Amino acid sequence: MLSEPRSGRLAAWGNALLAGLVSPDDAAHAIVGEDAVHRVEGLPGETAPVGLTLALGRLRALGVTGYRVALPAAGHPLGLSGPPAFNARALDAEEAVVATGAAYGLVPEVYEAGPAGDVHVEVVWHCLPVRDAPPADVPSLGEAERELAEALRDATETLTRLDVAASGPVAEAALDAYRARALRGAAQTLAPGYPPRAVRVLELAQRIGLLISVAYENGHGGAVSASEMAARGEALRPVERVARRAQVAAYNAYVEERERG
Repeated sequence: MLSEPRSGRLAAWGNALLAGLVSPDDAAHAIVGEDAVHRVEGLPGETAPVGLTLALGRLRALGVTGYRVALPAAGHPLGLSGPPAFNARALDAEEAVVATGAAYGLVPEVYEAGPAGDVHVEVVWHCLPVRDAPPADVPSLGEAERELAEALRDATETLTRLDVAASGPVAEAALDAYRARALRGAAQTLAPGYPPRAVRVLELAQRIGLLISVAYENGHGGAVSASEMAARGEALRPVERVARRAQVAAYNAYVEERERG
């Protein structure tokens, strides 16, 4: 969940396209990433799914001026503003894009296709009406950065005490993957046009997401008793929530800065 969401790529590169910083083809290529193809269905005026390049142009013509991200989870409608039908679909996908300037939202549906050994991923974005209202529980970049620093300190202390996911091949592989991503540079973390602080917040959120993933995937570590296992869960849940809030704040920074001035 805390890896790079498809909604983050669409919002970031969609915003860069709206700002005139990238071409439509380059934006579409970056959004698709390692997937095989992305299509958008439900666009006003279209009776069938269309490609990303056409969809982004059509949304701009409909009045879209920016894109925000929602990363909701059960009991936490982070970034959503309604209506219930859109919120339910976004919650099921655990992510969505909400446009500004025109009341539309996009929710991805992911399919795997192809024979065994040659499976590829296809994504259909469902375009739905949304409510023109402030998104739920989205912090500012400054708030997100402070929350992340506190959460990282508290979680590290707790997980170190419990000896959770401290070693082993799974943990080492995850850490190596994170270091490799970091070496590729901050320029690939967000699209052109985002402020450096947004890049910094997103990178820290991804680092914390890595710690959470390692803790969950690497077994119980030294947390062998029921009480220690419960303590680990209690330590991870609020940190994961903070990291999701920070991701949303980072991806939404383009729209927030533009609205401020």
